[in-house]
Amino acid sequence: MKNVIFASVILSLSTVACSQREPVVNNVQELKVKYDTTAIDSFSPGATSVDIARQIRMSSQKYQDSLKEALKLQQEEKRITEELEKENKKKAEAEKKLKASEKATEPKQE
Repeated sequence: MKNVIFASVILSLSTVACSQREPVVNNVQELKVKYDTTAIDSFSPGATSVDIARQIRMSSQKYQDSLKEALKLQQEEKRITEELEKENKKKAEAEKKLKASEKATEPKQE
């Protein structure tokens, strides 16, 4: 009888002790260090900083060509919109002249 009571007390104590423990949180994923280098090993002698790598990319021929192409496209779009505006103005003026001539040719009703 004593063994049964003793076993139940130990079992209840271990259950209560286990339920009060806080779960251990693994913070390894939250600790991500951000380096400002593009090399795999940021401490190697050939490591290049992000700013220098950006300058290298911007000075490349491919990047310069893409800038020129974008500038050409912008100029072409601007030219097209200007032409459309001119055509719309001409059409509006033609319509005004047509309406004015129609009003002038209508007989007056008095």
